[in-house]
Amino acid sequence: MSAKQKKMRMRIFISLIFLVSLMILSRCLEIPQWILAILFAIPYGVAGYDILWIALKNIRNGNVFDENFLMAIATLAAFFVGEYPEGAAVMIFYQVGELFQSVAVGKSRASIAQLMSIAPDFANVEINGEIKTVDPEEVEIGSTIVIRAGEKIPLDGEVLSGESFVDTAALTGESVPRKIVAGNFVVSGCINGEGILRVRTTKVYDDSTVAKILELVENASEKKAKMEKFITRFARYYTPIVTVAAVLLAVIPPIFLGASREVFYDWILRACTFLIVSCPCALVISVPLGFFGGIGAASRIGVLVKGANSLEMAAQLKTLVFDKTGTLTKGEFRVNEMHPAKNFSAENLLELAALGESFSTHPIAKSILKAYGKKPAALRVQKTAEIAGEGIRAIVDNKELLLGSALLLQKNQIEVQKIKSVGTIVYVAFDGKFVGSLVISDSLKEGAISAMQNLKNVGVENTVMLTGDSLSVAENVAQTLKINSYFAELLPADKVSKMENLLQNSTAKNRIGFVGDGINDAPVLMRADVGFAMGAFGSDAAMEAADIVLMDDDVRKIPQTISIAKRTQKIVTENVVFALSVKGIILLLGACGFANMWLAVFGDVGVTVLAIFNSMRMLRQEKKFTLHSSC
Repeated sequence: MSAKQKKMRMRIFISLIFLVSLMILSRCLEIPQWILAILFAIPYGVAGYDILWIALKNIRNGNVFDENFLMAIATLAAFFVGEYPEGAAVMIFYQVGELFQSVAVGKSRASIAQLMSIAPDFANVEINGEIKTVDPEEVEIGSTIVIRAGEKIPLDGEVLSGESFVDTAALTGESVPRKIVAGNFVVSGCINGEGILRVRTTKVYDDSTVAKILELVENASEKKAKMEKFITRFARYYTPIVTVAAVLLAVIPPIFLGASREVFYDWILRACTFLIVSCPCALVISVPLGFFGGIGAASRIGVLVKGANSLEMAAQLKTLVFDKTGTLTKGEFRVNEMHPAKNFSAENLLELAALGESFSTHPIAKSILKAYGKKPAALRVQKTAEIAGEGIRAIVDNKELLLGSALLLQKNQIEVQKIKSVGTIVYVAFDGKFVGSLVISDSLKEGAISAMQNLKNVGVENTVMLTGDSLSVAENVAQTLKINSYFAELLPADKVSKMENLLQNSTAKNRIGFVGDGINDAPVLMRADVGFAMGAFGSDAAMEAADIVLMDDDVRKIPQTISIAKRTQKIVTENVVFALSVKGIILLLGACGFANMWLAVFGDVGVTVLAIFNSMRMLRQEKKFTLHSSC
């Protein structure tokens, strides 16, 4: 609890003790009315001086109709008609509601403040063998920084030397540290667990991961959900209407019923009750607080939601479209099968393939070189040329080497022994003869199967996969994961086209989301109703294109995020329905004379506190968001 909250709590406690004492004293002794007015004004002033001052300033600035104005008018009117205890009690209990609100907002912000704490305070720059501590914003690209054990990584970069375990919990929500060695890339905001790392910076601070994340968190509150916008507009018109209605309620009935003192005072009390109940606090506070709690709950599992509107959309998802490579699969190609021709060894087949791919940077080439495990003898390769869509032609040991599709070999009058395997098949021919084939394939991500199961549990009815991979690979992945439909051999432009076709069926109750790696899929991420960036750890494109950013590549967090969104939406709806229902009933009872100011206090403060407590359930339900997580 902050110092301001403690001060407010003390004010409430003192004024409440004073009020109870005065109420007992006034029952036991005959005290003149004017003295009672002065005595009850003391707890009233102690509790509510700030409300009166804010109301006065707002009136002076032309911003008349807000909850401070309603509370000031209602309580002062109660004093005017001699209902001193009621006037003081209403102000005190209103402040009780304000205290609960302040504490609730503080707890919600604390759930996101963990992300804000990732901002580095300094960077240790190595200059001519000496260490100089500077502001991270002063470090240039290509500088060498030193990160000691326990320090935050201030900037993104490549590890030059050192070995350590890096704590990424603040970014990803994962408690298991990542091992970092020379050659690995690290991102800002993580904490170096042990050892000393020397890192060459690859980005300036303003472009670093930590700066992008902080920017997203700070701007999240600006992107309001439709429900929030509705409540804001509602309060803007609602408050002046109920104020005018209260004035009419206090003036018109006494004119027709006889303007005696008793009748006049009775209708003023009804108007005061009307004003107190009509305060829109429960709606104005609990709705954004509910969304804020949802964003905080998501942040604790390593998911950044860019705003309440994204969370609201995620709750309405019925169709989810996935990119395959890097999203459902690891994106790490490897040689899983080798089929050498008769009288040719697997070792020789792999060696020839490695020689042919030795100058290529394609993922397929990298997987072959990794499987070979040695550096190919580059001097044996006289010439290489890539043939678009078909493969590679190279001259090795003064003989022609062909690697690629069966079509490439057939065009060169070489008979191919085709095989049926799931994956990318690289056929190899050397010196005019077929020597074998390699099968290169990707593997499913851990948790992909359970993620698809959990998506059904949270209401996603249709899953679709888009991939540029072959039809056989796509079919195998779709069947394994039980994906409803899939489209293979797509170019990036084809993915956008397919997404456009799906979005034609998008409605407020049937939103369509897309899950991609955030780099190649940026156009589709931006086009979807809700874009999820997978594997976005340090990816600028993902943070800019997506609505929801998963700070690691755990596909299981998608159904968890949708579960959080649905629960948030449910809590917000409960608050709106409950607040409007209770206030409507008490307003009607107050206008008819069946509700006093004590019931009005419940209608305002009580409803607000209950709505706040309901919103705070988001902060206490982390276990409910952990779904089935088997592989």
